Amino acid sequence: MAEMLPAWVADGTAEEAEPEGDAIRMLNTLQTNASYLEQVKRERGDPQAQLEAMQGFLERSGLKVEDLDRLNIIHVTGTKGKGSACAFTECILRNYGLKTGFYSSPHLVQVRERIRINGQPISKDLFSKYFWLVYNRLEETKDPAHASMPAYFRFLTIMAFHVFLQEKVDLAVVEVGIGGTYDCTNIIRAPVVCGVSSLGIDHTSILGDTMEKIAWQKGGIFKPGVPAFTVAQPERPLEVLRERAQERKCPLYLCPELDDFEEGCRALELGLAGAHQRSNAALALQLARTWLQRCGCPGLGELKEVPPSTELLGRPVPLAPAFRLTDAMIQGLRDTEWLGRTQVLSHGPVTWYLDGAHTTSSIQACVRWFRQTALNQDKPHDGSEVRVLLFNATGDRDTAALLKLLVPCHFDYAVFCPNFTEVSVANNADQQNFNVTLENALTRCLENQRTWTRLLEEKVGQDPWLPSPLRVGGLLQPAPTRGSLLLVPPAPRPLNSPALVFPCLAQALRWVAQGRDPQLAAPTASGAHPHPAASSGAVLLREAAAVRVLVTGSLHLVGGALRLLEPALAQ
Repeated sequence: MAEMLPAWVADGTAEEAEPEGDAIRMLNTLQTNASYLEQVKRERGDPQAQLEAMQGFLERSGLKVEDLDRLNIIHVTGTKGKGSACAFTECILRNYGLKTGFYSSPHLVQVRERIRINGQPISKDLFSKYFWLVYNRLEETKDPAHASMPAYFRFLTIMAFHVFLQEKVDLAVVEVGIGGTYDCTNIIRAPVVCGVSSLGIDHTSILGDTMEKIAWQKGGIFKPGVPAFTVAQPERPLEVLRERAQERKCPLYLCPELDDFEEGCRALELGLAGAHQRSNAALALQLARTWLQRCGCPGLGELKEVPPSTELLGRPVPLAPAFRLTDAMIQGLRDTEWLGRTQVLSHGPVTWYLDGAHTTSSIQACVRWFRQTALNQDKPHDGSEVRVLLFNATGDRDTAALLKLLVPCHFDYAVFCPNFTEVSVANNADQQNFNVTLENALTRCLENQRTWTRLLEEKVGQDPWLPSPLRVGGLLQPAPTRGSLLLVPPAPRPLNSPALVFPCLAQALRWVAQGRDPQLAAPTASGAHPHPAASSGAVLLREAAAVRVLVTGSLHLVGGALRLLEPALAQ
């Protein structure tokens, strides 16, 4: 493969790798995801121009679009579950002994997570090597008439293609960033197979405000003659996917339920928890098997006949047949790991439940998982259990709709904070976001706090037997000196709210853990304050036999929490 690449790429003669931290800081200057989304909004009227611009950047970096054909790509889109479906698919194929590449977004702890080989983020040295290789090549070829550098996500996409080609992977699983039609990964012209995970409402300012409009965008990755699979969808969006497939001469199939693969054998064990992961696993099985068939891999299980009666009546898309699973497939489903999705961390008396759900349907799935996993566990003998919600949401999402779905979990406290791990993230390049100020993020948190208060008031009004919240919320801000915290109470409200706002994740996590999590320092004395919500809550949290904390609403929030709760991930 190397001899087919430009000499400057194949022989590794790009400038010597500079420190990884410098590479990440330079990458951050190319804009973070927030401004990439704004760029997509501006350019969405001419998707062809966007793809031509991306192709221009790719060629300036030393690759042609046809070079990507050699990556044997599995291209996956969807609203929710696409990352999990990709993770299942990659793990299955890795269990066949194949060398896998996997490109995903966003990252949780370190940007290197976005580009993986054999399931592991590329090393710091490799990241630095390929970053500067691509960056310097683009600098050398810049044109005054055009943008000299692609934006953050586009740059990383180009960099991933270089990594996968030079490191000679057998295949690359590529997760779409936003949508499909306009996404920069859609310069891929000849994938082996495509997948569409469950559809929902998200990124409405870019993709449209209906499921049908979003389905149209997702179907933009379909390619002539390339088989595509999707999971069960609402009728109209599925019809739109079928129409898009017909337009593009793409054979589209509906995945059978995972139950169909379990007939006559024991239930499959999945590495990712939650009932909603079963459809992602079913999609992954079809993607992996089709890749193996089309790329000539031996050792596949035989197809199992599916009676016609299992066709979904009224569905316009044919149902793909189930088949007998191989040991590699079963093992791959069991071994799959995907941080920040239905993940549980038990740290002594404090248990953290992390899920990056950020749409209404994914929050619904998160609530089902949390209630089954956390609330059904054995209660402490003395009954002293405290439940805490740690929440943030970004972008144009309807946070009121998301928070309303979380009310039935009966949290004792709701804590809101920005996605920043510290008030200053200057020393943490992986977590930097130049497009969101602390002030703007805190304003959003205050709005979420008020929304939560209102939702609880409405709930109490509907249910006279529901106990009123006892604790008053407020905004915790850094004091001008000594880094201490000052409390700015919200405007008086008719009902007290058990909600607090903190200026960063570190302070929020320390308050919740109260020194009982070995990975977190206890709240400092300088950060103490007399407000009843924080002081009385601190007592309850210190004395409770069990503290159960759900962290959700944003993958970036979950990533920041993981960085603090599992420091080894940041190494």
